[in-house]
Amino acid sequence: MTSTREARAAGTSDASTAATTRIIAAARIGTAPGMRTSSIYAPMRRPDAVAAMVLLVAALTAAAPPAFPEPPRSRTEALAALRSAEVTARAEAVVWFANRGAMADAPLLHERLRDESGFVRSYAEQALWLLWSRSGDADIDRTMARGVEQMEAGNLAESIATFAEVIRRRPDFAEGWNKRATAYYLAGEPRKSLADCDEVLKRNPRHFGALSGIGQIYFRLEEYEKAIQWWRRALEVNPNMVGVELNIKGAETLMKDKRRRSI
Repeated sequence: MTSTREARAAGTSDASTAATTRIIAAARIGTAPGMRTSSIYAPMRRPDAVAAMVLLVAALTAAAPPAFPEPPRSRTEALAALRSAEVTARAEAVVWFANRGAMADAPLLHERLRDESGFVRSYAEQALWLLWSRSGDADIDRTMARGVEQMEAGNLAESIATFAEVIRRRPDFAEGWNKRATAYYLAGEPRKSLADCDEVLKRNPRHFGALSGIGQIYFRLEEYEKAIQWWRRALEVNPNMVGVELNIKGAETLMKDKRRRSI
């Protein structure tokens, strides 16, 4: 996320920047193993919550013509906007793909994780979570939402069973495995969580939530070197995860302490 100063430089008003910041912050749900709830480590959100966030951002930008350009009206326009020199145009393009894109569009959003603007990078991360959460089947998406609600309520056995049903019906849907990995982690089943994370990466190798989640699992198992390796892999995909960087520093300190005690 950019600072207000960066936003001014990009031609974004203070009011729209603050509102956008509140919208994105409100979409984040709680805290979880390690840092946040979800995908073991990265932000977990219900598909409908993320969709509401992105649609609300789209409405905000559309309602603020002095700050934002007109949103793209087609895929062709969105692709062109992604290459625009204007920060707000690129942000609008990311929102377009978040709302209308498919998994095949994920590489376009991964590129924006390295955008020169933190504002756009933040949108791109949110957009990827939204893409990952869509199965293409409304009934599966409702079942996923129910599982997330169960998990957030602490009904872990129920949520694990719900996500298992998603996996049985759509074994190719990576996010079903990812959410069950989170539930297993919260239930104190790190090995089962690790196995599900492996399944996520078979289907979505650039899933930075699963990559950082594996690091979190190894951290819990006190295998700090492995944890650091996986966290670094996550940062290679998404360099914007400040929490992961802090975890690496913490794990490095613990490794040094462990070595000193063993001498």
